[in-house]
Amino acid sequence: MNRNAVVTGASNGIGKAIASRLTEDGWRVINLDRAEPSGDDPFEWIETDLSEPDAIAAAFEEIRERELGPVTGLVNNAGVARAAILEESTVEDFDLTMAINMRAPMLCAQAVLDDMKAENFGRIVNIASRALLGKTHRTAYSGSKGGIASMGRVWALELAQYGVTVNNIGPGPIATELFKQANPPNMPRTQEIIGTIPVGRLGEPEDIAQAASFFMDEKSGFISGQTLFVCGGISLARGGS
Repeated sequence: MNRNAVVTGASNGIGKAIASRLTEDGWRVINLDRAEPSGDDPFEWIETDLSEPDAIAAAFEEIRERELGPVTGLVNNAGVARAAILEESTVEDFDLTMAINMRAPMLCAQAVLDDMKAENFGRIVNIASRALLGKTHRTAYSGSKGGIASMGRVWALELAQYGVTVNNIGPGPIATELFKQANPPNMPRTQEIIGTIPVGRLGEPEDIAQAASFFMDEKSGFISGQTLFVCGGISLARGGS
């Protein structure tokens, strides 16, 4: 039986790296993304506006119509980050951030539950962020990433009886277009971030794909409800160093 996994936001960046790695691992990957993938990606794409519940429902209906088989893997990767200090944060940006970073993952998880329960097997990975520990200019983003990590812990408890594991990954600074947009290279704050990474470099999308591959593996069935910070050590205090 084919192992099918949905990865949201897999047209670029971290999502694309995850989808490519899971394909190498033997998963058939379906990418739900508003943006069309570039290149000859070895996975399927369904154009999906993840800010719209009806669009998410239609995407999973299309998956069923394609008769690909049960979906037993889900990586909730898609996200938005609108940088603003508290005084300048807007309701519009807040609502969009919560819709994509929290509501969409919940709806996607609900959409795959029947398949996972029927197969008595499932793997759900949520891409959170090191920012859930606190980061300036990220009121909505940090809140949403803390929220998805907390939701993942709840799901891990509720779904363990069905052979489904749920884990979270908290990336640190990763060299993606999203990071570059939120942290322009010429900003002192960006240089400060890079300078505080203990391993001395930005992460690459493949670093996150490595962690996702581990959590999605069939042999990782005794690991659930965890949040793994893949951050080059930036989530650690450096007192005395």
